Amino acid sequence: MLKQIEGLPEGINFPLALAPMVGLSHVALRLVVRDYLPDQARTIWPTEMLSSWKLPKEVLGQTNETFRGPNEQDLVPQILGNEEEPIRQSIQSLQAWGVEGVDINMGCPVRKALKHNYGVALMGDPEYAAEVVSMAARSSQVPVSVKLRAGRQNDLDFLSGFVDGLVAAGANWICLHPRVGEQKRRGKADWSQIGYLKKRLSCPVVGNGDVQNIADYHRMKDQTGCDLVMSGRGLAARPWMLWQLAEDIGLGLSSRPGEAAPRTPEEEGAEYGRALLRLIEELERYFTPHEAMKRLRFHLRMTNMWLDYGHSLMKAMNNSPDMMAAKLATQQFFSKPQRMSASSNLVG
Repeated sequence: MLKQIEGLPEGINFPLALAPMVGLSHVALRLVVRDYLPDQARTIWPTEMLSSWKLPKEVLGQTNETFRGPNEQDLVPQILGNEEEPIRQSIQSLQAWGVEGVDINMGCPVRKALKHNYGVALMGDPEYAAEVVSMAARSSQVPVSVKLRAGRQNDLDFLSGFVDGLVAAGANWICLHPRVGEQKRRGKADWSQIGYLKKRLSCPVVGNGDVQNIADYHRMKDQTGCDLVMSGRGLAARPWMLWQLAEDIGLGLSSRPGEAAPRTPEEEGAEYGRALLRLIEELERYFTPHEAMKRLRFHLRMTNMWLDYGHSLMKAMNNSPDMMAAKLATQQFFSKPQRMSASSNLVG
């Protein structure tokens, strides 16, 4: 029933994946999301964004951004960089660590990225952006992908030429989040640009942007024809989207035998509580109390807006002095029925 997605690493057969996100796509969230992936299914998994200038000096698996669960496979970490030697050393370290691919970030829209010519700033210099991909491809024995935005131009002719340069330089697949850098999370992602690239390119195209629920997944897949859909905060808030998709294509979840995936606002509200308690467990397992609390609060700040009364949970979490208090606040909040909205304006 599940088939290899052509052009992605060997064994990848499930067309929904978590997007790389600073402060969110760490080991604890990955393990929670993985709970909802069927046994037969494999997809690509991010890390938090890794700096190519710091990575060669670090021991992978011993830093907050590179903690890794037991037997975690199919990692495709995202690196930030624009200089050959740091990129080469970073990829060597990642390959020794056992990754399945390396993703080059050309989508980070923060001011620092613009100032230092990395992230989305590379989209202002197509020739140099292609050279960055070439740097990575020359150093890598695993596939190299690029995650990018619509650029500052938001122009299809520019986008097609820019992406053609990346593919010619060695990019094995492209992930497009079709917002211009200045939009950050505001406005609406223009999915037609994903479809445009899919029609033009022979390599896989991954779509990203505004996938908040399983209906959004199906709409993006149908409208764009993309090979894989990537969801960031939507999947962080609704990790059971993997379970819902599995059901939609005829698969079950062996860890929840006899259960159906949550679908109603009330069922999803209850599942958010279960997933949050699991997240708290994993945060406590991998991070210091201070780091765990910081990541928990950030997770809630980025996902609470889908809960009807998420602001109340966020307030309770901000008032919790430690993880034990946070767990009790979570249990108390979800002791009463809660509802999730299908979508939000993503402000948070």
